[in-house]
Amino acid sequence: MDFFNFDSDEEGDHDGKMSESSTSEEAESALEATDNEEEKERPDSSDTDLEIEGAERSFTPIKAAELYREACKLVGVIPVSYFIRNMEEPVMNLNHHGLGPKGTKAIAIALVSNTTITHLELEDNWILGEGATYLVQMLRENCYIQELNISNNHLDTEGAEAICRMFLDNISNIRAIKLAGNNFREEAAPYFSESLMGNYRMIELDLSHNEFAEKGGELLGQMLANNESLEVLRLSWNHLRIKGAVALSAGLRTNGTLKVLDVSWNGFGNEGAFALGEALKVNNVLVELDLSSNHISNEGTIKLSKGLEVNGSLRILKMSHNPMTVEGALALLTCIRRNSKTRMEEINISNVLVNEGFVRLVDVICEARPELDVVYGGVGGHITKRQEHRSDPMKVIQSYLDKNKLRLWDFFRKMDKEGSMKITVSEFRKAMMQQTQIPLDRVQVGELIRKLDSGRTGQVDYSNFKIEEPEQKPKEEKENKEEEP
Repeated sequence: MDFFNFDSDEEGDHDGKMSESSTSEEAESALEATDNEEEKERPDSSDTDLEIEGAERSFTPIKAAELYREACKLVGVIPVSYFIRNMEEPVMNLNHHGLGPKGTKAIAIALVSNTTITHLELEDNWILGEGATYLVQMLRENCYIQELNISNNHLDTEGAEAICRMFLDNISNIRAIKLAGNNFREEAAPYFSESLMGNYRMIELDLSHNEFAEKGGELLGQMLANNESLEVLRLSWNHLRIKGAVALSAGLRTNGTLKVLDVSWNGFGNEGAFALGEALKVNNVLVELDLSSNHISNEGTIKLSKGLEVNGSLRILKMSHNPMTVEGALALLTCIRRNSKTRMEEINISNVLVNEGFVRLVDVICEARPELDVVYGGVGGHITKRQEHRSDPMKVIQSYLDKNKLRLWDFFRKMDKEGSMKITVSEFRKAMMQQTQIPLDRVQVGELIRKLDSGRTGQVDYSNFKIEEPEQKPKEEKENKEEEP
């Protein structure tokens, strides 16, 4: 059912002004169309039931608020004051507001003509499939919203169909969408697979915490083999199992755009790890792979390492909470050491208890690859040993700067090649490990990075350390003329 209906024959002599009665009529037209449940929505129709007088699509804040209030009155919901106050901000966060389908409809009506909001957050609002349909109809007309979060909204298959129709028609400017936790089962997988095969707009897609199962995993694997736009795909907690792992691995072999793949908590097992290892032998695009909690033992880790031994693109590998021991951990390090073209920057096996031999191997590898960070659970027997005391790395740096009469901001700026006041963690780690003036070891550098990048953004932002130079007063011009009597 179409819930918006724009009048395509707009007259050119409108003055752009909207009276209170016209606002009411517009909202009423939107309401009346959605009340007719027998009318089916045409996938190829871009018409909506909300008529806007005049060619001017942007409203002043007051007029937009009036439209929203009138829409709320007609659908029978209380207006959200936060929405009204922030309609002119680029980010609109309405998470956990209990909107429901009707509240979502009122929001959608107001957003049709909004030109300022680019990021819309609507997580956990029970909008259901009905609310998703309203949003899709709004996005047919709104070309400014680029990021949308409608996770945990009980969309089910009805909502999946509505969203995927938008993907299939390439009618929206949405570049990133979060659809986690929406009860999507294998029945919804065909909609995503078919629509995303030909979609060329979507860059980031989050489908985690759904229940696609093995059949859904197979269909998503087919999509991955044909999609040419997705760069980030999150599929954690979807019960994909071995068949899903094999299908996704087959898709990775031919995919040429995907950079980040999160398939954690999916029960891939050792066979799934083997399939991914084979895919990594030929894939030269993937940058980050999350395989946490996938029942991968030493056997599966060794199989995966065969692909890592020749891969030249992967930078981040997350394998925490898998039943591997130090044997599997050593296999990972060994393959990285043998691969002359590896670009690995982080290996996360945070639950694995290692031994002194593993630590020594990490030190050897990090000497050749100072940008590498290996996160492990600890060293066996370290509790009985007296732990080595290490100085606070920030205090060590500050002591060096004070001694040499340098500023902290200047210290970071020397590492910043682009002058953006941001340094990638890998570049920062490499620079700190290669410098010889400040006595910091690998553990201290790791601690320093955790402090400077507490949000795990992958970047060290040192803009807060900049000291504003005091403004110099203009020199007073010397009086050349003698004072007149």
